[in-house]
Amino acid sequence: MKTNGTLLQLQDVNKQFDGLLAIAGVSFAVNSGEIVSLIGPNGAGKTTLFNLISGVYPPTSGQILLNGENITGMKPYQIATKRIARTFQSVQIFQEMTVLENVLLGLHHRLSSGFVKGMLHLPGERREEQSAGTQAREMLEQLGIEQLAERKADSISLKEQRCLEIARSVVSKPRLLLLDEPAAGLNIRETEEMGDIIQGLRQYGLTILLVEHDMNLVMSIAHRVVVLHHGMKIAEGLPEEVQSNQEVIRAYLGGGSQRVPPT
Repeated sequence: MKTNGTLLQLQDVNKQFDGLLAIAGVSFAVNSGEIVSLIGPNGAGKTTLFNLISGVYPPTSGQILLNGENITGMKPYQIATKRIARTFQSVQIFQEMTVLENVLLGLHHRLSSGFVKGMLHLPGERREEQSAGTQAREMLEQLGIEQLAERKADSISLKEQRCLEIARSVVSKPRLLLLDEPAAGLNIRETEEMGDIIQGLRQYGLTILLVEHDMNLVMSIAHRVVVLHHGMKIAEGLPEEVQSNQEVIRAYLGGGSQRVPPT
């Protein structure tokens, strides 16, 4: 695996909600080109950490750096301009829009055409519209759902909806993609296919931070794994190292096994 230095860095990040310390002094880095998986038991703080990185919540203290730039406490719309995109544990797409229209939404902040040009259908606006349509269809093809382009989003399967959400995120050409449980609700075969899709995303120069409960998926695609428990980082390393780490085993199983089990 070739990397080009640190892209994302968390430095002693804390988040407190009404006296509850949800994230406690978490530090780790993600290198350009890596797939890093963030794992931990339910309630460990994984999604909270995603929300801190993507600007949903500001950290109580600590710093979040993107390519050396301090993005701590920026709003979600500001974070998006820094080329960070994310998906959600519960699929968030526009059900009444078509698959293609959903992907086009991922391009809206990159389009220069404004309201007046859109109303007048000026040549520049039409060219930009055509280009956006081509990019969106190409992304659907890469994710294997191009045949669904004109279907309403509420008429496609859960796996296809998850692919759609990824397509909408990736078409904006982010540097960092945050994937929040992309295999949730999928069967074994669909989960394996999702693993292939995630690995294929690296052709776009993406760096991926992944929250996932399915250990088979994590162990098969992650370059490194970071483990949270009660909001604290308790381990970090190669997948095989983390899987046999005794503190991680205790966090998941109370010490009753020699390895973290697949799910």
